[in-house]
Amino acid sequence: MALGAAAMLATPHIARAADDTIKIGVMTPLTGAAVESGKLQQNGIRLALEAVNRKGVLGRKFEVVTEDDQTTNPGATQGFERLAARPDIAAIVGPIRSAQVNAIEASIRKLGKPFMFGGTDPTLTQRGNPWLFRCRPNDGYSATIIAEFGFGQLQKQKWAVVFSAEAFGTNGSKALLAALRERSITPLTMQGFPNQTTDFTAVVDAVRASGADVLSTYIALETDLGLFAQQLRRAGLNLPWVGSPSITSAQSRTLAGEALFGTFGIADYALDGTPTSGAFGTKYNALFGVIPDHQAAYAHDAVLLLARAMTEANGTGPDKVRTALLAIKGFAAAEGEYTFDGKGDGLRGYNIVKNEKGKLVFDRRIEVEPA
Repeated sequence: MALGAAAMLATPHIARAADDTIKIGVMTPLTGAAVESGKLQQNGIRLALEAVNRKGVLGRKFEVVTEDDQTTNPGATQGFERLAARPDIAAIVGPIRSAQVNAIEASIRKLGKPFMFGGTDPTLTQRGNPWLFRCRPNDGYSATIIAEFGFGQLQKQKWAVVFSAEAFGTNGSKALLAALRERSITPLTMQGFPNQTTDFTAVVDAVRASGADVLSTYIALETDLGLFAQQLRRAGLNLPWVGSPSITSAQSRTLAGEALFGTFGIADYALDGTPTSGAFGTKYNALFGVIPDHQAAYAHDAVLLLARAMTEANGTGPDKVRTALLAIKGFAAAEGEYTFDGKGDGLRGYNIVKNEKGKLVFDRRIEVEPA
């Protein structure tokens, strides 16, 4: 009887201990076209959890609850709804794809909990949603750097722009168009295409017919970028290419192979970007046998930022955590130094890298002053 009574007393204590974690929701592609990106994101989160849980947050540990966004808008919506239905979720680390964040933006506003994301569509943080916190620089900054590098460094004025005809690609190409026009340049052609296109013949022909001497891209899916690169090169077009961050991702470089050799990318994560970036990349490489990219870095940083904010807020209440996130200044992490503005944008710096036979060679890091 004594043993039974002890067991009865112990059981509630064990249950409380098991539940005494801070739950962080994670939306990542476990299936679909971006499944390889999902693995990178999960690995980045794993490293962050190890660091956070070594010290603890408010005497507790972080625990992630993962939902598959399926690399689709409907999948993202379903995954978000499942996380939103759980009152124990304190905050969410959301997708890297702008189209998916756009699909659930109204629901994020309604839920009222901090949502850390990687989509770079500039308009996402311009709608007054107080719960959105971007863990990458937005494409207003990448467009400025692409235009300046192509015009100033490569000295090219005849541009072709190719983009995914969804939120990321459309708004990125618009930002690039504006940045080029500031330099008195109008692209000779701008070609959009739907995600998961398999035949880029029409796009390649349009680039060739335009007479452009430099190409720039805002392509969302690595699978699309890999196919486009191969078909472009097979058609004999070897013009200089300056791409948005997706051109630098590990999956894009694997899929495209030699077709991306010699291209330039605007990368928000680079191993040599900052000392903190280097430390993260070295640890990631030692554990997983590969140099990480922005897919891993933004998700890693999102977890660290939430831990910092909850510690500063001395609690997990959404309003307190939101206020603490907005107060973060000069927080060094894998992507760079985070200083959040009132809209939820935390970063304004990019690295220029060149693909040298599959390896990204660092050129320089450029910080852009807020507009």
